[in-house]
Amino acid sequence: MLYSLLYPLHESFGVFNVFKYITFRSFGAMMTAMVLSLMLGAPFIRWLKAKAIGQSIRELGPESHYSKKGTPTMGGGLILGSILISTLLWSDLKNHYVWISLFVLIGTGLIGWIDDYKKVVMKNSKGLSAKQKLVFQTLVALVASVLLYQFRDSPPVLKFPFFKDLSLDLGWFYIPFSTLVIVGASNAVNLTDGLDGLAVGPTITTSITFSILAYCAGNFVIAEYLQIPFVSGAGELSIFLASTGAACLGFLWFNAYPAEVFMGDVGALALGGALGVAAVITKNELLLVICGGIFVLEAVSVMMQVASFKLTGKRIFKMAPLHHHFEKKGWHESKVTVRFWIISIMLALATLATLKLR
Repeated sequence: MLYSLLYPLHESFGVFNVFKYITFRSFGAMMTAMVLSLMLGAPFIRWLKAKAIGQSIRELGPESHYSKKGTPTMGGGLILGSILISTLLWSDLKNHYVWISLFVLIGTGLIGWIDDYKKVVMKNSKGLSAKQKLVFQTLVALVASVLLYQFRDSPPVLKFPFFKDLSLDLGWFYIPFSTLVIVGASNAVNLTDGLDGLAVGPTITTSITFSILAYCAGNFVIAEYLQIPFVSGAGELSIFLASTGAACLGFLWFNAYPAEVFMGDVGALALGGALGVAAVITKNELLLVICGGIFVLEAVSVMMQVASFKLTGKRIFKMAPLHHHFEKKGWHESKVTVRFWIISIMLALATLATLKLR
């Protein structure tokens, strides 16, 4: 919005030329999202408390979690609102990648909101069934994937990190593959959201990392130099991802241990979907596995636990997802969270290092 309104004025007032630069607008979006998240956090939490929108706790979960019962949840609405406002303010709204990303963010967020609403407000402990959530997530991701396939300006290929010339032409399989990436990322972040600040930390590092990757992919000179796929228009995604990271950073102020608010499915499903669609647009689906390694480990731990119990009747972990396993081993919640953050930062740095290792 600001880009469309103010950049045309640069012919008369040179100062407005700064709005041409994605780096400037990304910084503006970051500051806007963070300020919104920090300023609106406290009143939003008070509103949630007034409405008695509190978290329920699993009876089979770690005993240390029982004290969290009643903590305001659905705080992800604050994150989504901050991202939406910042992106609309600072992005070039003629860019279709921006709208597709916002569609996935809002679509998956709405699914999470319905699930949270049924659980917390309507006191339906089951909320949406796993099958219902998966069907709705798939529909959102499928629409986005079809749109991306239609708008593509280059072959639908899967690029392999560390190899500058190694790629796989997916053809029409690009659509189901992209759908799988978006749905998988959405659910992986949701599974990670089990401790105070745990999911938000890796989301910040992954968002900022992919903001850099999006900028590189959208700049022809940089993309050619780094031998990565050039995706015309992908640079605008840097603003969306910078807003995502900054909104999460502001939310972390209230979500850090001991949490004053939880993001709920409305936040976790949406943030995962946003990261998934960003990976698809920038052709960095496999790098998401590296950068979002914490999310991958959490999801894989659940799949391994379920498969092992069904096949052998035995559990691999003391409890799944993985963060609960370490809690059961005696690690304090904050130790698990901070160590997972450290790993996430290391994985983000490793992801950026792949740009030169090709």
